[in-house]
Amino acid sequence: MAPRPNFLLFVTDQHRADLLGCAGHARVRTPHIDALAAGGARFEQFHVATPICQPNRASLMTGRLPSAHGLQMNGRELSLGESTFVEQLREAGWRTALAGKSHLQNITAVAPPWPAAGQRLPQDASRPYPGRYGQEVGRRWEEDPGWELDLPYYGFERVALSIGHGDEQQGHWRRWLRAQLPPGEADRLIGPANAIPTPGLALGALGQAWRTRVPEDLYPTAWIAQQTCAMLADFAQGAQGKNGEQGRQPFFLQCSFPDPHHPFTPPGRYWDLFRPEDMPLPETFAAEGVNPPPALAWLRAQRSANPGFKPGFGAFACSAQEAREAQALHHGSLACIDDAVGQVMAQLRALGLDGNTVVMFTADHGELLGERGLMFKGGLHYDALTRVPFIWRDTAQSPDMKASQGGRERAAPAGRVVDALAQTTDIAATVLARAGLLPANGMHGRSLLPVLRGEVQEVREALLVEEESQRADFGMDRRVRMRTLRTRQHRLTFYDGQPWGELYDLQADPKELRNLWSAPAAQAVRSELMERLARAMLEAADTSPYPTASA
Repeated sequence: MAPRPNFLLFVTDQHRADLLGCAGHARVRTPHIDALAAGGARFEQFHVATPICQPNRASLMTGRLPSAHGLQMNGRELSLGESTFVEQLREAGWRTALAGKSHLQNITAVAPPWPAAGQRLPQDASRPYPGRYGQEVGRRWEEDPGWELDLPYYGFERVALSIGHGDEQQGHWRRWLRAQLPPGEADRLIGPANAIPTPGLALGALGQAWRTRVPEDLYPTAWIAQQTCAMLADFAQGAQGKNGEQGRQPFFLQCSFPDPHHPFTPPGRYWDLFRPEDMPLPETFAAEGVNPPPALAWLRAQRSANPGFKPGFGAFACSAQEAREAQALHHGSLACIDDAVGQVMAQLRALGLDGNTVVMFTADHGELLGERGLMFKGGLHYDALTRVPFIWRDTAQSPDMKASQGGRERAAPAGRVVDALAQTTDIAATVLARAGLLPANGMHGRSLLPVLRGEVQEVREALLVEEESQRADFGMDRRVRMRTLRTRQHRLTFYDGQPWGELYDLQADPKELRNLWSAPAAQAVRSELMERLARAMLEAADTSPYPTASA
């Protein structure tokens, strides 16, 4: 009987699909991630459930769309009553651990902008599932040296936690950093006030980049890799499995990097590994497009009318210099992550675990990085924001991972590029299927194993992307609420309460520059896609829990 597989999942933050060498990008430096793709399958059309950190991470964990698991926007927390695929693995005998970013609960205790004063009703219709929330609030880790997570945490038996971004992260990393240095020294390395001067840095003036004094070997990315390697060493020692079976107990390990998310603070040599002057502007940087969504004009007007502009939480109009700097520093952070991935993979091989470990790589959402003259994310569903990397490398190739051809089994080919439409929710379903476990009722994700085995070309003909915000961006009279239907040929996006929307023919217009929403010739297609969107939303309606009696 083949041993049960281990799983190692790498997750980056704010990292779009095209920014990998294996995806054809000529300037990034990602040889270790590229090696994963060369030894496995890289999905070309892999999209998020929502292009926002917290809700998409919750979708990864639950295999459910945000409208079902309830964490629809940053500022909510994943209910402790939700079932995660990691908990299913743990209950089935897998050891589970997380190193790095979690972001399944709030990381700040700042009051939300919505609902505003006078809008909040005295009671919510839904009450929190019992349990301890606010466990990831960075300030609490700072103020209380004994503050810790309740374990298991959403299925993770062991967690080495880092909270936030850049070199100002909190959690276990900040405590570890202080323990490595003389008293007070760590706090003199962190943050923009202590940064190495970078005169003329445009992103520095916006508070979105600084040259950190934290050394490379003490930076969060290095610490996360070190923690992951230590966890692998512990797993390699083996343990008696559940139900008394002998042999090494399988594991699921998530290695989650908070970079290359802004603010950009790549350490040491990674800061100037790439030069802004060598970074080309995106083809769409100055593009006006045809019938562009009003959000673009609003963002540009906001920037031009405000000389003291500082970015907030969402997308903003950027200058050419800011876009070039962001690309260079983003690529530096990514190179730092790639070296960390290489370190972890070397440990996996050294411990003899590589032969029975499924390795995956993905990101929680994308980044504009100058597309249409914009940076960051929020309220827009362009390809740069919804499409993220997904790599699946399975060296074990168990019998259920082999396709049959002419009566003979053959292993799924390595170095394959998969064009099937897939989504963050599919990770949970695919891991469970590979583990020989059934999905939970209410999961929206679909196992990608039939595609990986070459049995089918697609597991779906369209996918649904959701987004909800606390903020009324783009000059709207209400907070942003939107849904997107994406097919092989089209992307349709519908905004709550707005007379406009977006419709693109992705085959004729892959850059999404010609909005056909109001085009007379496209009205039949728009109607058809609106019906398909309605059907997709109906299909996404929650089926959990099962009924307990006939009626």
